[in-house]
Amino acid sequence: IKAEKTKKLLLEEIQLKDKSPYIEFLASQDLTLIKNVLSAQGYYFSKVKSSIQDNNNETINLIYDIELGEKALISKIEFTGNKKIKDRKLRNVITSEENRFWKFISRKKYLNPRQVELDKRLLRNYYLDRGYYKVVVSDSSARLLDSGKFNLVFNIDAGSIYKINKTELLLPDDYNPKNFVKVIKILKKLENEKYSFTKLSKVVDQIDKISLSREYEFITAKINEEIVDNNLLNLKILISETEKKYVEKINIFGNNITHETFIRNSLEIDEGDPFNELLHAKSINNIKALNIFKEVSATVENGTTDEQKVITFNVEEKPTGEITAGAGVSSDGTSFGFAIKENNYSGTGIKLVASMDLSEDAVKGQFGITNPNWNYTDKALNANVQSIVTDRLTKNGYKSSKTGFSFGTSFEQYEDLYISPNINSYVEKLETNSSAIASLKKQEGNYFDTNLGYSIMYDKRNRKWRTSEGFVSKFVQSLPIYADDRSILNGYEFAKYNSWGEDLITKFSIYTRAVNSLDDSKDVRISERVRLPRDRLRGFESGKIGPKDGNDYVGGNYATAVNFTTNLPMILPSVQSADFAFFIDAGNVWGVDYSDTVNESNEIRSAAGIGVNWFTPIGPMNFTLAQPITKASSDKTETFQFSIGTTF
Repeated sequence: IKAEKTKKLLLEEIQLKDKSPYIEFLASQDLTLIKNVLSAQGYYFSKVKSSIQDNNNETINLIYDIELGEKALISKIEFTGNKKIKDRKLRNVITSEENRFWKFISRKKYLNPRQVELDKRLLRNYYLDRGYYKVVVSDSSARLLDSGKFNLVFNIDAGSIYKINKTELLLPDDYNPKNFVKVIKILKKLENEKYSFTKLSKVVDQIDKISLSREYEFITAKINEEIVDNNLLNLKILISETEKKYVEKINIFGNNITHETFIRNSLEIDEGDPFNELLHAKSINNIKALNIFKEVSATVENGTTDEQKVITFNVEEKPTGEITAGAGVSSDGTSFGFAIKENNYSGTGIKLVASMDLSEDAVKGQFGITNPNWNYTDKALNANVQSIVTDRLTKNGYKSSKTGFSFGTSFEQYEDLYISPNINSYVEKLETNSSAIASLKKQEGNYFDTNLGYSIMYDKRNRKWRTSEGFVSKFVQSLPIYADDRSILNGYEFAKYNSWGEDLITKFSIYTRAVNSLDDSKDVRISERVRLPRDRLRGFESGKIGPKDGNDYVGGNYATAVNFTTNLPMILPSVQSADFAFFIDAGNVWGVDYSDTVNESNEIRSAAGIGVNWFTPIGPMNFTLAQPITKASSDKTETFQFSIGTTF
């Protein structure tokens, strides 16, 4: 075994240690233990032998001869049973990946029992969140193929979708119901809705907040779920008072890398506080949510007196570094990306990332650092250094080189209301050639900008990823502090999600941007003018709508889009690797501040079409077939668009 980390892991796990008595029974157990540890690392074909070397001084050397063999690779992942959800969506839920020749970096292609167990939990929570209250994810199986690889199979019985019929909060007689009004309101909103694990967690979170008050330091909650007719559930939450105990001491073991102060900051209770079962459970979940430990467990024992408790947290460290690479091909060209991440730098929970992205006309490199809980204030602090080179000398006659840094923070000011201010400072060099339009040649030169930016987001989505219900509203603004040509950017985004029946999800969204110069004698720089993102107006070539100066599309001072999208689960429901969607997009890019002769192009563009998301052996692929409905005469349409991407 060449890897010192693997050697260290095996020596920690076996029972017989240096200088310990030799016990044949334990030696036999250690052989089995070593095989299990290696299997958990993906070495299913390892061979382990032991031998004894007598030193003739009443001591022996115990030697383990290990032949690791090749790591077990996942050839194919299958989902069987009454799963009711397509394979393509389920593949996005799990962490395991099928082996492909280009996945030379990914470790998720190896068969790992712990990873498979995580996949089963993720699948079960995914179904619970969608109302499948009685879902059963059976023990997965791995079938060994003649090639020496494995087929990983998950058997799923989704059952039926359950709705919540009635909810009830049961309080002790001497408790004031007015203090639990928010809990009651949340419970009432659950009635006649699909059962949702996430929504139920919000009820528990609200009870946690109440338990922080002095009046309810010693409460606990129990959820009773009763199945009634026609796939309905009655929910009863019983609040009761526990014995009055206090935390005497908190021990944390197993954190060989991570600083103890960082872990303690995730705890909801501290030494000397009243012992509260709800806050204790939340503390365990908080440590798990850090995603830097392989295992987290806790025990509660009696302290020096009957009224005191000693809490011991046991954690097991795991590798926190990541290397990722990705490539994509689309109608706009090819792209490649590479990133190195560290999620627990120096054991402090600080996150580092260095990345590079390359496309046909741009190169972007950046290094970022994020402290998710700066100075224990529950506020994230982030800094970023980046350089972007956009070379469009051949296409549009200009080249932009922009280098600088940003520094900011983000925090939850009120429940679901997030504020993210930042300061950024950049140096930009704008070059042109003879093919550039006159307005671009006028802007050629060097620029230095320092801006104050911020965003305010109100997020009521049921989930940040794979959203099916709720809405998110976001306002963004960038203000110049010092700039060679001062401009102000304003923007607003809104998205509303609705779920209809089992699988039908609709999304309505709004996108707006406006950029204007604060100096009447100067115009908005070409690199600062606004355009619509490609996914906001399908059916048109990216960046080829709006004001046109000569042969160049120069962007506008204003941009807006309205989008409606719905998936189509009724189309080819038996095709497991593909999903279909229908969309209607409408948008506009207009405004030319630097010329009175260039057409502002203030016209509504719109298109409707069908989209296909297809999971292929070489990665996820997206096809869009769109038909423009309204357009300007200068716009360039693109009926068919596609993109494909994968990770290594």
